[in-house]
Amino acid sequence: MRMNVEGKRTKEVRPFRKDRKSSKAASPFLPAFTLIELLVVMAIIAILASLILSTAGYVQKKGATSRAEAEIAALSAALESYKADMGDYPTNSNVHPTNTGSLYSVLSPPTGKVYFEFSKGMTSTAGIVDPFGTAYGYTYPGSSNRSGSNFFDLWSTSGTTNTNAWIKNW
Repeated sequence: MRMNVEGKRTKEVRPFRKDRKSSKAASPFLPAFTLIELLVVMAIIAILASLILSTAGYVQKKGATSRAEAEIAALSAALESYKADMGDYPTNSNVHPTNTGSLYSVLSPPTGKVYFEFSKGMTSTAGIVDPFGTAYGYTYPGSSNRSGSNFFDLWSTSGTTNTNAWIKNW
């Protein structure tokens, strides 16, 4: 107690200060994350990871589709060049529709003019392989409905049996 100017007793006013040591000692638990908080964070991470993985799969399929379209366009141009030199497209007797290995030998013969340079991994024992791992299909004369005649059909199954999803030159 203090005495003021008039001689009366007054209380001493001290600023409030929280003692850190005493507050830790008063609580029996240390600060930490609860199990619920950890589960929520793990669930958010799992959701984000699944979104990224599904998007990555879509991007890979889209890239393979674009590559197959480009390869079909390039093979079509090579077949047109072959026709300009030879007078006609290679027939099914030269190229079996389910095995385009003979199409490889027609467009890239060991001697003579090479009509198409096949990239590494584009050919296998099954023939000319599309980006989905299946062989390209080829028939001449083509069976698709187009005006006129003298057309060939070249397609990729794009890894599906749904013919509407196939990548085709028609």
